[in-house]
Amino acid sequence: MSPFLWIIPAIAIVVLWIFFYFVPVGLWISALAASVPVGPMTLIGMRLRKVSPRRVINPMITAWKAGIQLSIADLEAHVLAGGNLGAVVKALISADKANIELDFQRAAAIDLAGRDVYGAVAMSVNPRVIETPRIGAVAKDGIQLHSLAKVTVRANLDRLVGGATEPTIIARVGEGIVSAIGSADSHKAVLENPDSISKLVLSRGLDSGTAFEILSIDIADVDVGKNIGAQLQTDQAEADLQVARAKAEERRAMAIAREQEMLALVQERQADVVEAEAEIPRAMAEAFRNGQFGIMDYYRMKNIQADTQMREGLSKGEKGGAAGEKKER
Repeated sequence: MSPFLWIIPAIAIVVLWIFFYFVPVGLWISALAASVPVGPMTLIGMRLRKVSPRRVINPMITAWKAGIQLSIADLEAHVLAGGNLGAVVKALISADKANIELDFQRAAAIDLAGRDVYGAVAMSVNPRVIETPRIGAVAKDGIQLHSLAKVTVRANLDRLVGGATEPTIIARVGEGIVSAIGSADSHKAVLENPDSISKLVLSRGLDSGTAFEILSIDIADVDVGKNIGAQLQTDQAEADLQVARAKAEERRAMAIAREQEMLALVQERQADVVEAEAEIPRAMAEAFRNGQFGIMDYYRMKNIQADTQMREGLSKGEKGGAAGEKKER
């Protein structure tokens, strides 16, 4: 038997092994059964590009069976870009059934941007309610109010890429509630008509630049808080009292300093008087020696001093007697 007869079967076996390795026959038959135009060379190309054929063919079969004819090149490109092809196809089918305009390019862009494209489509069909934290604000009469709002939103597919997320919606709604309560003349008006807050906040277009469309803002609860106005007035009065006390203490310290200054001045004058009185005997002796002051002058001066002392004693006695009479009366 010729040895070449063994080579031909061996080559045939190798060719078949390579074919079945690069071409998933079962997946190929499933695609053909679903009328999806997929050739063996396409599957071999996917293998060579290190793309799992199942990640592309199975979502493509699902889309074609749902009536959405997608290009295999676009699907493979999205997989190569690291996208979630299954979520994109589910989103396209959901949007098609809900009559929402969404093409593959936009869905792929949303998915590659890191957003949940299927969740966005589901939110467009079924709006979601976002509950804000309890927000405190003060009306013009000084009464604090705490409010809780529920915001109904749905996804805006046109602004989903690059649009702000839920925290921005919550922050803007909170700012609007604070502004609406702050502009109210009385807290009673807010308690009587809480929907005035939601109308005012909703009219400001808070969903601008976000990935959502605000459908409604409902004030779920409003509670009365502290009397901030009275508290501020009390704090101001306490501050004024502290300032007045500080000024009074300053005036008292200045008066004490002035009194001590005057006392020092009096003591200085008394020292000068004592010093001057000490010079009198010396001056008199000098006058006696020079003949400028005689003995009769000296006696005359003594008489004047005695008369002065007598008058001072009489005046003190009269004052004491008058004081005694007042006490007796």
